[in-house]
Amino acid sequence: MNPLAEWVASVREDRLGLLVDLAFAVAWVTMVEVVFRVVDGPTWAYYLAMLSGIVAYFGFVWNLEVATGGRDGD
Repeated sequence: MNPLAEWVASVREDRLGLLVDLAFAVAWVTMVEVVFRVVDGPTWAYYLAMLSGIVAYFGFVWNLEVATGGRDGD
């Protein structure tokens, strides 16, 4: 199998996960953008808030796995 076909197969298997990732990213960037348009904060704080989205994302995913882990019997 070529790499492109493998990538397409993995995307088809994990479609919901990719949509959740995309939705979280869009929501986070939109939220930070709106807050900083209203507050007009410094540029360094804007970039720090954008970078904190990485930590927030992994916290969200970890909590989601913990919350759904009990239902799956893990």
